[in-house]
Amino acid sequence: MSHVEQRYDSEPGPDEEELLADVEVRHASQRTESRGLRLKLGLSFFLFGMINNVLYVIILSAALDLVPPSTPKGIIAFCNIFPALVAKLGWPYLLKGRIHYARRLVGCTAISMGGMLVVALFNSLPMRLLGICCASFSSGLGELTFLQLSTRYHPPSVAGHSVGYFASGTGGAGLVGALLWWELRGLGVRFGVGISSVLPLIIPFTYFILLPQPERFASTELFSAEEDEDSAMFTSYAPLPRSEDDSSVLAAEPEAVVKAHVALSMQDKWQLAKPMLVKYMLPLFCVYLFEYTINQGISPTLVYPVPTRETHWAMSLLIHSIRDYYPLWQLVYQSTVFLSRSSISLGLPPLPRQLLPLPAIVQSLILCTLAYESARGIFGDAHSGLSFALVFFLICVEGVCGGLAYVNVFYRVNQEQHDDGARGTDADAERAKQEREFRIGSIGLADSTGILIASLLAVPTEIGLCQAQVARGKVFCQSL
Repeated sequence: MSHVEQRYDSEPGPDEEELLADVEVRHASQRTESRGLRLKLGLSFFLFGMINNVLYVIILSAALDLVPPSTPKGIIAFCNIFPALVAKLGWPYLLKGRIHYARRLVGCTAISMGGMLVVALFNSLPMRLLGICCASFSSGLGELTFLQLSTRYHPPSVAGHSVGYFASGTGGAGLVGALLWWELRGLGVRFGVGISSVLPLIIPFTYFILLPQPERFASTELFSAEEDEDSAMFTSYAPLPRSEDDSSVLAAEPEAVVKAHVALSMQDKWQLAKPMLVKYMLPLFCVYLFEYTINQGISPTLVYPVPTRETHWAMSLLIHSIRDYYPLWQLVYQSTVFLSRSSISLGLPPLPRQLLPLPAIVQSLILCTLAYESARGIFGDAHSGLSFALVFFLICVEGVCGGLAYVNVFYRVNQEQHDDGARGTDADAERAKQEREFRIGSIGLADSTGILIASLLAVPTEIGLCQAQVARGKVFCQSL
């Protein structure tokens, strides 16, 4: 056979070319579908995170308007975090069996709306505090539920994708909530809070209408080309069983079709939680303890003379009175938290497991530095411009550390769920699901405990720092 004939024989015939073209078209269609599913999944979890946390921010922003002037504002912060801590402690550790997501989220929506309506319709302090407690409980249970829901998605990159966008949504809630209340407060407390009470309706709408079903991501054919290199660090996963009892997380989840009745015991849960105490919970607890001690106890005392255009032109654009400093620090903090919590959803690599304690270490240094600046003044009272720049920079770093700690801890816990390996029976598969849900749900206890302890430390911290300022002749904190 000649070289020409050999070359001709090696070229694809018409049938082969048509087959290759069909394969290319099918792969292009799969890539388009994959991108569409990921977009809907990311948007769904972003809305879950934002709406679940936005009422928390609105209540804190409206604290001055919700209680009489003689009432300590710390009581609002306490009622806004303690019920959430109860939810995060009670549901993962005390309740047994499988999670009925649809039922739980509808319940969270009803409790949240009811709590905000109580705040809007009643003027008495006890009733308003009751409404705030209801909204807080719903927010804590909702955050726990959405993080657990992320464990139902496979492969690992898809599960991490959902956690990344949920964290981004929780960060965005700080900015959206503060801005929303700024616009609504002019309508009055009753009308503003009443309008806010409809926001939780977005959660069931997103859950039933927008959120893709988990089994749509379980097709390895669809996502084989989409898996990034990071997933190579994880072991192979076993797709969720297609049995009747798990046909869809989004369905009504009828109990009658559940074949495997499995419930983790307290001993099982302790064995799962014990390895995570130092690795995940302690770093997250420390970050939130330091972070909220700074925000509630130190930041209110970081005040300086009102700048003029002649002395500090840039500062004068932002600060017009002594009372502008604290809202500015909160805006800087919320903005950097949003950006850092969005790091994974923006495509940045997660922190290595060995570096998870790093944000807490940095936060402790920031806390000590800002406390010294408040009490003594690093540059002295004559250099308020340098002090302002230092505080601005440190609060930016504080927000970055807080956001990175949150998104990376939950991302790492979410990814650990794929190390279970293949399971045999329906009971084994159901147990594996419950173990994954418990692992990520149990972590939330750490951040809420840190916030609660920080709220108790903040009052004596603020008083002590203000007294130290007055002792050196700086009395701005007394006029707030």
